[in-house]
Amino acid sequence: MADTPILSLQGVSKNFGAVQALTKANFETKAGEVMALVGDNGAGKSTLIKGIAGIYPFDEGEIYIDGERVDIRGPRDAAALGIEIVYQDLALADNLDVVANMFLGRENVSNLRVLDEISMERASAKTLDSLSVTTIRSVRQAVASLSGGQRQAIAVAKAVMWNSRLVILDEPTAALGVAQTHQVLALVRRLADRGLGVVIISHNLHDIFEVSDRISVLRLGHMVAEFKAAETTQQEVVHAITAGTLSHVPGMGEAQA
Repeated sequence: MADTPILSLQGVSKNFGAVQALTKANFETKAGEVMALVGDNGAGKSTLIKGIAGIYPFDEGEIYIDGERVDIRGPRDAAALGIEIVYQDLALADNLDVVANMFLGRENVSNLRVLDEISMERASAKTLDSLSVTTIRSVRQAVASLSGGQRQAIAVAKAVMWNSRLVILDEPTAALGVAQTHQVLALVRRLADRGLGVVIISHNLHDIFEVSDRISVLRLGHMVAEFKAAETTQQEVVHAITAGTLSHVPGMGEAQA
């Protein structure tokens, strides 16, 4: 793993009116590692990820990529920096085949201004092969015919084929069976082995401990703990999720100032 994080957030905050969703949170992930982000519902996980994606730009704080400060004001900024996010709903079009989904909105066009189907098919197959995805019979299959694990693999492959350096996966094993979950977690590990930074968000601590190198814990918008997965237990992580110490509670102390 590289010493300089691919992504580093320092003191980021976000509020929605009177609701303080994030409070001066620090977070980082490095190349070649899987960083897990955990927390109860309402802890701020989605807000943190959407801030990285530029959907909800942070109100304060700093973002660094490879040690250099950057501004992310929209999804295009995030994509240009090599950040790709696979959301829980996968954002796949069921009526299109694998190739069309992987190139949706980024299609290759020939000099005659028609779709270059051959180059897109080859690139799709090459990406799936590089990720050791072997369960998909043909890249011309309609996505509607694929299993949950296969659909997740397509969404991940779509994310990594655009020179991405950081891939964020939101609940990648939700609603999957045992065998499909194993396939997806193996795929997550292969992303890190290729040198990418990987962030995985999940409520399933068994999956987290199986695949992650480090674990960051959000509680009520505060980053309350960080663990090395090999040096902690599920009990310690659960305690941080439910009772981690908050650095500051909005509204407390101001009245005395």
